[in-house]
Amino acid sequence: METTLILIKPDAIQRELVGEVISRFEKKGLKIAGLKMFQMSPELAKEHYSHLVGKSFYLPLEEFMTSQPIIAMAIEGKDSVDLVRKLVGKTNSREADVGTIRGDFSMSVSKNIIHASDSKENAENELNRFFTKEELFNYNKHDNYYAQDE
Repeated sequence: METTLILIKPDAIQRELVGEVISRFEKKGLKIAGLKMFQMSPELAKEHYSHLVGKSFYLPLEEFMTSQPIIAMAIEGKDSVDLVRKLVGKTNSREADVGTIRGDFSMSVSKNIIHASDSKENAENELNRFFTKEELFNYNKHDNYYAQDE
């Protein structure tokens, strides 16, 4: 099983879409291994978006991500990194397919509801950035059907 990170961004919280976003992952059969709400600091934003620091859109992104609380979730399941990326949709929400989280709920590139790790390596790094080992839970789901086929 893989575990990946998602961040529910301030726009989703402001628009009261948190339950809708979380339910997409639960309905797919993915397991929530960790969940917490907190205010992102500018230092954490710089670390998380270090590959974007210096770009013209970075400061507005940092201001947005630190302006309101966010929700971090560790999502576990078979091929969860790729599966979550499919559920989330393209970064540019106007190009995201209908039926994806971004395609259904956003019209923006930066205020696009959700962040999802884009690789197994980044998922591991991002999970370590946002969660301690004690904040991640290993438990069996009674309806553990998502792993029964293999």
